[in-house]
Amino acid sequence: MDDFTTELSSAHDVKISICYMLNKLDRPVTEEQLYEIALNSEVINYFYYTEAMSELLKSGAVSKKSINGTEFIVLEEKGQLSSDYYNEFIPYYFRKRILRAAFAFFAKLKRESEADISIKKVPNGCEVDCIVKDTGYDLMRISLYAPDEDQAGIIKEKILLNPAGFYNKVITYVLNNEEEQFDIDINE
Repeated sequence: MDDFTTELSSAHDVKISICYMLNKLDRPVTEEQLYEIALNSEVINYFYYTEAMSELLKSGAVSKKSINGTEFIVLEEKGQLSSDYYNEFIPYYFRKRILRAAFAFFAKLKRESEADISIKKVPNGCEVDCIVKDTGYDLMRISLYAPDEDQAGIIKEKILLNPAGFYNKVITYVLNNEEEQFDIDINE
Protein backbone atom coordinates (compact mmCIF):
# COMPACT_ATOMS: atom_id res chain seq x y z
CA MET A 1 0.00 0.00 0.00
CA ASP A 2 3.02 2.27 -0.37
CA ASP A 3 1.69 3.68 -3.63
CA PHE A 4 -1.74 4.61 -2.25
CA THR A 5 -2.77 8.08 -3.37
CA THR A 6 -5.44 10.26 -1.88
CA GLU A 7 -6.23 12.07 -5.12
CA LEU A 8 -7.22 11.00 -8.61
CA SER A 9 -4.13 11.20 -10.78
CA SER A 10 -5.45 12.01 -14.25
CA ALA A 11 -8.08 14.08 -16.02
CA HIS A 12 -9.36 10.83 -17.54
CA ASP A 13 -10.13 9.42 -14.07
CA VAL A 14 -11.76 12.71 -13.07
CA LYS A 15 -13.98 12.62 -16.19
CA ILE A 16 -15.19 9.12 -15.30
CA SER A 17 -15.73 10.17 -11.69
CA ILE A 18 -17.76 13.24 -12.66
CA CYS A 19 -19.95 11.14 -14.98
CA TYR A 20 -20.33 8.53 -12.23
CA MET A 21 -21.37 11.18 -9.71
CA LEU A 22 -23.85 12.85 -12.07
CA ASN A 23 -25.30 9.44 -12.87
CA LYS A 24 -25.74 8.53 -9.20
CA LEU A 25 -27.17 11.94 -8.29
CA ASP A 26 -29.68 11.70 -11.14
CA ARG A 27 -30.36 15.44 -11.01
CA PRO A 28 -29.09 18.52 -12.78
CA VAL A 29 -26.24 20.32 -11.04
CA THR A 30 -25.01 23.85 -11.64
CA GLU A 31 -21.40 24.29 -12.72
CA GLU A 32 -20.62 26.04 -9.42
CA GLN A 33 -22.19 23.21 -7.41
CA LEU A 34 -20.26 20.60 -9.38
CA TYR A 35 -17.01 22.47 -8.84
CA GLU A 36 -17.63 22.79 -5.10
CA ILE A 37 -18.55 19.11 -4.77
CA ALA A 38 -15.47 18.02 -6.74
CA LEU A 39 -13.08 20.05 -4.62
CA ASN A 40 -14.85 19.18 -1.35
CA SER A 41 -14.41 15.49 -2.15
CA GLU A 42 -10.68 16.04 -1.56
CA VAL A 43 -9.86 13.52 -4.30
CA ILE A 44 -10.09 15.87 -7.31
CA ASN A 45 -7.68 18.74 -7.77
CA TYR A 46 -8.48 21.97 -9.56
CA PHE A 47 -6.27 21.36 -12.60
CA TYR A 48 -7.61 17.90 -13.41
CA TYR A 49 -11.15 19.10 -12.76
CA THR A 50 -10.79 22.02 -15.19
CA GLU A 51 -9.28 19.80 -17.90
CA ALA A 52 -11.88 17.07 -17.35
CA MET A 53 -14.85 19.44 -17.55
CA SER A 54 -13.54 21.01 -20.72
CA GLU A 55 -13.14 17.58 -22.34
CA LEU A 56 -16.54 16.33 -21.10
CA LEU A 57 -18.32 19.35 -22.57
CA LYS A 58 -16.35 19.16 -25.83
CA SER A 59 -17.04 15.42 -26.27
CA GLY A 60 -20.77 15.74 -25.48
CA ALA A 61 -20.61 13.46 -22.43
CA VAL A 62 -22.17 16.33 -20.47
CA SER A 63 -23.91 19.44 -21.66
CA LYS A 64 -25.13 22.74 -20.32
CA LYS A 65 -28.90 23.13 -20.22
CA SER A 66 -30.95 26.07 -19.05
CA ILE A 67 -33.82 25.11 -16.74
CA ASN A 68 -36.05 27.94 -15.48
CA GLY A 69 -33.31 30.44 -16.23
CA THR A 70 -30.55 28.54 -14.42
CA GLU A 71 -27.79 26.78 -16.32
CA PHE A 72 -27.11 23.18 -15.27
CA ILE A 73 -24.57 20.52 -16.17
CA VAL A 74 -26.51 17.48 -17.38
CA LEU A 75 -25.19 13.98 -18.01
CA GLU A 76 -25.79 12.94 -21.61
CA GLU A 77 -26.12 9.39 -22.95
CA LYS A 78 -22.42 9.27 -23.86
CA GLY A 79 -21.48 10.20 -20.28
CA GLN A 80 -23.98 7.67 -18.92
CA LEU A 81 -22.38 4.91 -20.99
CA SER A 82 -18.91 5.97 -19.82
CA SER A 83 -20.04 5.93 -16.23
CA ASP A 84 -21.62 2.49 -16.55
CA TYR A 85 -18.67 0.97 -18.37
CA TYR A 86 -15.63 2.62 -16.78
CA ASN A 87 -16.64 3.37 -13.19
CA GLU A 88 -15.24 0.02 -12.01
CA PHE A 89 -11.78 1.28 -13.01
CA ILE A 90 -12.04 4.04 -10.41
CA PRO A 91 -11.27 2.60 -6.96
CA TYR A 92 -14.19 2.37 -4.55
CA TYR A 93 -12.47 4.81 -2.15
CA PHE A 94 -12.63 7.61 -4.74
CA ARG A 95 -16.20 6.87 -5.83
CA LYS A 96 -17.31 6.81 -2.21
CA ARG A 97 -15.58 10.12 -1.40
CA ILE A 98 -17.09 11.87 -4.41
CA LEU A 99 -20.61 10.63 -3.69
CA ARG A 100 -20.28 11.48 -0.01
CA ALA A 101 -19.22 15.04 -0.94
CA ALA A 102 -22.17 15.35 -3.34
CA PHE A 103 -24.76 14.06 -0.88
CA ALA A 104 -23.32 16.22 1.91
CA PHE A 105 -23.45 19.28 -0.37
CA PHE A 106 -27.12 18.80 -1.26
CA ALA A 107 -28.05 17.93 2.32
CA LYS A 108 -26.41 21.20 3.40
CA LEU A 109 -28.39 23.13 0.78
CA LYS A 110 -31.59 21.50 2.03
CA ARG A 111 -30.82 22.34 5.66
CA GLU A 112 -29.98 25.93 4.76
CA SER A 113 -33.31 26.25 2.96
CA GLU A 114 -35.10 25.02 6.10
CA ALA A 115 -33.78 27.84 8.28
CA ASP A 116 -33.11 31.51 7.86
CA ILE A 117 -30.64 32.65 10.51
CA SER A 118 -29.17 36.08 11.01
CA ILE A 119 -26.86 37.53 13.63
CA LYS A 120 -27.03 41.13 14.72
CA LYS A 121 -25.02 42.99 17.30
CA VAL A 122 -26.94 44.28 20.30
CA PRO A 123 -25.70 45.98 23.47
CA ASN A 124 -23.60 43.48 25.43
CA GLY A 125 -23.61 40.75 22.76
CA CYS A 126 -25.48 39.43 19.76
CA GLU A 127 -28.95 38.33 18.86
CA VAL A 128 -29.39 35.19 16.76
CA ASP A 129 -32.71 35.40 14.91
CA CYS A 130 -33.88 32.09 13.53
CA ILE A 131 -36.82 31.17 11.35
CA VAL A 132 -37.39 27.45 10.81
CA LYS A 133 -39.36 26.93 7.61
CA ASP A 134 -41.46 24.29 5.99
CA THR A 135 -42.94 24.35 2.52
CA GLY A 136 -44.86 27.59 2.24
CA TYR A 137 -44.82 28.73 5.86
CA ASP A 138 -42.71 29.45 8.93
CA LEU A 139 -42.84 26.82 11.67
CA MET A 140 -41.01 28.83 14.29
CA ARG A 141 -39.43 32.22 14.84
CA ILE A 142 -37.06 32.49 17.76
CA SER A 143 -34.45 34.97 18.91
CA LEU A 144 -31.56 33.82 21.09
CA TYR A 145 -29.03 35.93 22.96
CA ALA A 146 -25.29 35.22 22.71
CA PRO A 147 -22.66 37.15 24.67
CA ASP A 148 -20.38 37.55 21.60
CA GLU A 149 -20.11 36.96 17.85
CA ASP A 150 -18.16 33.70 18.24
CA GLN A 151 -20.89 32.13 20.36
CA ALA A 152 -23.58 33.52 18.06
CA GLY A 153 -21.79 31.86 15.14
CA ILE A 154 -21.68 28.55 17.00
CA ILE A 155 -25.42 28.77 17.73
CA LYS A 156 -26.09 29.45 14.05
CA GLU A 157 -23.89 26.53 12.94
CA LYS A 158 -25.53 24.13 15.41
CA ILE A 159 -29.04 25.06 14.31
CA LEU A 160 -28.06 24.67 10.64
CA LEU A 161 -26.79 21.14 11.32
CA ASN A 162 -30.40 20.02 11.72
CA PRO A 163 -33.08 22.76 11.65
CA ALA A 164 -35.96 20.27 11.77
CA GLY A 165 -34.39 18.53 14.77
CA PHE A 166 -33.92 21.88 16.52
CA TYR A 167 -37.58 22.72 15.93
CA ASN A 168 -38.64 19.26 17.14
CA LYS A 169 -36.62 19.61 20.36
CA VAL A 170 -38.08 23.04 21.11
CA ILE A 171 -41.63 21.78 20.51
CA THR A 172 -41.00 18.64 22.60
CA TYR A 173 -39.65 20.78 25.44
CA VAL A 174 -42.64 23.14 25.25
CA LEU A 175 -45.14 20.27 25.24
CA ASN A 176 -43.43 18.59 28.20
CA ASN A 177 -42.96 21.78 30.21
CA GLU A 178 -44.77 21.73 33.53
CA GLU A 179 -45.39 24.13 36.33
CA GLU A 180 -42.60 24.10 38.86
CA GLN A 181 -43.41 21.90 41.84
CA PHE A 182 -42.35 22.77 45.36
CA ASP A 183 -41.62 20.16 47.97
CA ILE A 184 -42.31 21.56 51.38
CA ASP A 185 -41.14 19.62 54.37
CA ILE A 186 -42.85 20.87 57.50
CA ASN A 187 -41.06 19.66 60.58
CA GLU A 188 -42.45 21.20 63.66
